[in-house]
Amino acid sequence: MTQLLLPIIYLAFISLGLPDSLLGSAWPTMYPQLGIPFSYAGILSMIISLGTIVSSLNSDRLTRALGTGKVTALSVGMTAAALFGFSVSGQFWMLCLWAVPYGLGAGSVDAALNNYVALHYESRHMSWLHCMWGVGTTIGPVVMGAALSGGLSWSSGYRCIALFQIALSAVLFCSLPLWHKRPDAAPDGTAPKALTLPQVFALPGAKEVMLCFFCYCALETTAGLWASSYLTLVRQVPAQTAASFASLFYIGITVGRGVCGFLTLKLSDDQMIRLGFAVLGVGIAALLLPGAQVFALAGLVLVGLGCAPIYPSVIHSTPAHFGAQNSQAVIGIQMSSAYVGNLAMPPLFGLLANNITPALFPFYLLVFLVLMALMHRQLVRKTAHA
Repeated sequence: MTQLLLPIIYLAFISLGLPDSLLGSAWPTMYPQLGIPFSYAGILSMIISLGTIVSSLNSDRLTRALGTGKVTALSVGMTAAALFGFSVSGQFWMLCLWAVPYGLGAGSVDAALNNYVALHYESRHMSWLHCMWGVGTTIGPVVMGAALSGGLSWSSGYRCIALFQIALSAVLFCSLPLWHKRPDAAPDGTAPKALTLPQVFALPGAKEVMLCFFCYCALETTAGLWASSYLTLVRQVPAQTAASFASLFYIGITVGRGVCGFLTLKLSDDQMIRLGFAVLGVGIAALLLPGAQVFALAGLVLVGLGCAPIYPSVIHSTPAHFGAQNSQAVIGIQMSSAYVGNLAMPPLFGLLANNITPALFPFYLLVFLVLMALMHRQLVRKTAHA
């Protein structure tokens, strides 16, 4: 039964990535047709992010009441409905309304699935599953691009992804008996209990792991959003070359997570995280080196590879640090911290670059790397003592 469930979880992780990159790839076509300013994409992104934060914070309560299988199936169904709603929306206010279930569905399934895999599967599966998320983020723009280049509208691209999500939701509902065979309980058979936010924050290491996730997502999202601009404006890399290497940053994360799945056979979660920090440090150092453009280009790829093991390994180590009975609640606040980092820190760098200089880019990444490494060290120390 467990072997039948694993491919379904892999499909669910692909579905997590599919919507994440759709808005960015479709927006250049969407905003002129809707007759709205280009900047309004930020409003939609904020609504979606706020929804994911709310649902992540409530994931422990939802999963305890319904179980991971039902939460996953319902969340994917909610996301499918939201994507279909996008495809039939002709006004911006309609997109804002559909963005609410869009975000709520994404946050619930993200936290629930990550906790389930952390509890029941080896570390290599966590790395490979997050690699599948990268596959989903790659497929989304490909589907949208194929629809647009084929003479169809952006609505058709959204509708194609929505139909896939609807089909996956049906598969997930059919798979519910498989999830019941692997109950969401600790290995010793005790059922997890829902914790209040004050109780979660009181756990030794909880604040540190929240900051660790905040810093990681701030670093990853900032690098992905501003790397191309830094290469072009500061290092005088041609725009086309810069765009290609900016995409290699995400390819580095996806391929790196595939490779990390094999490395976890020899290395522990904490060793994988420290390896990621080391590669990130080398990448940022290369970005800081003056002179040849090749250093900056290589540095960006190394930053992507360094990011690869950190996110899945921190999640997979959560039950070991906090106990299986607390892991769902802790992963929920980790996800919410991650979304806050995604939401707040890239725009902050944009303000710094606009008002000071975009040359601050590698220093900005370095601040988050140092803080993240310090928080992880504190996390390991506090949970070891606990």
